[in-house]
Amino acid sequence: MMRTRPLKVALLGCGVVGSEVARIMTTHADDLAQRIGAPVELAGVAVRRPSKVREGIDSALITTDATALLKRGDIDVAIEVIGGIEPARTLITTAFENGISVVSANKALLAQDGAALHAAAETHGLDLYYEAAVAGAIPLVRPMRESLAGDKINRVMGIVNGTTNFILDKMDSTGAGYQEALDEATALGYAEADPTADVEGYDAAAKAAILAGIAFHTRVRLDDVYREGMTEVSASDFASAKRMGCTIKLLAILERAADGESVTARVHPAMIPLSHPLASVREAYNAVFVEAEAAGRLMFYGPGAGGSPTASAVLGDLVAVCRNKLAEATGPGESAYTQLPVSAMGEVVTRYHISLDVADKPGVLAQVATVFAEHGVSIDTVTQQGKDGEASLVVVTHRALDAALSGTVDALRKLDTVRGVASIMRVEGE
Repeated sequence: MMRTRPLKVALLGCGVVGSEVARIMTTHADDLAQRIGAPVELAGVAVRRPSKVREGIDSALITTDATALLKRGDIDVAIEVIGGIEPARTLITTAFENGISVVSANKALLAQDGAALHAAAETHGLDLYYEAAVAGAIPLVRPMRESLAGDKINRVMGIVNGTTNFILDKMDSTGAGYQEALDEATALGYAEADPTADVEGYDAAAKAAILAGIAFHTRVRLDDVYREGMTEVSASDFASAKRMGCTIKLLAILERAADGESVTARVHPAMIPLSHPLASVREAYNAVFVEAEAAGRLMFYGPGAGGSPTASAVLGDLVAVCRNKLAEATGPGESAYTQLPVSAMGEVVTRYHISLDVADKPGVLAQVATVFAEHGVSIDTVTQQGKDGEASLVVVTHRALDAALSGTVDALRKLDTVRGVASIMRVEGE
């Protein structure tokens, strides 16, 4: 039976994603009603600039007073696509206080204050859904917190930022330098005018915090995530990667410790073998590799950003939340029962690729090898090239503690025969 009274939706923000959400709600209204069991009506759109022309949206719905829209008493669901911390946080809290469930695409806010927002939703018996906050259109959040709820996730590794993947892919496939690839990404609209959040890893770190919380049933904040950008990745790094049968990706890596007593969360560039599924992820696409105890290895792949893909995830959440409203129920909330500590980066164990500029004379390799041995870092391979008194030394290690590697690098820098540490890169996915 179709309920005749519509469920009313407040749209907070009407940029690229918000405009697409409004368009789909309008053009697919009949289908959405059939899937939900009741009509869904866009009841108001809160914006900052009311004079801007918004094609396909009734101007009577436009308001600059988001708070009044949420407090008017007939709103069932709020869709927050404003982004940032404020006023989004205050508006979501206001929605809960007024009996309104929330669909959000706000990764930064959820990474910083997800626990408080979940608590507020639970207090008022409401939903907080956020599939669109991580990896755009890729169904990832809901499969992890619902489909895999009976399993134990041990590791999540993925490409969760399309801008950086586009840049690194171009550097790999064309031999372009970082700045040249960034300029192309900007011209094509993949990179913002200020790309800092993407290229320095802040965007990926926020998504990593959200995914780690879901995967390990523990609270992981943005500040818990080790973050390293990819602006220092060079053409020579890609040349070294190719010699190893690898490529380079900016990865979000979330791991449960072997003893199960702690977790780690990190974002940084890494070399991965060309045989790994993530190595073939091209252009601005995202992909996430999930390793679970019973399900084994799962890979989620697709467009990770953009108006239409993100709107698809928002609308999927809207349908789920509206169905819950009709059933007078709520979906899954926060699961943080394990309360596992988040270990520091120094406790991570992985392999490393270190490129050194050294003096080209006898005994240098022995000195370098001694430093590695003194810090408990085992060497796998060494490649040396020399010319005119200068040489480059590339060392690939076996698995070692990050803290041990850091100590090794500090000691190497103090050697008179080491002119500089050209690059340090982790090797993952083997």
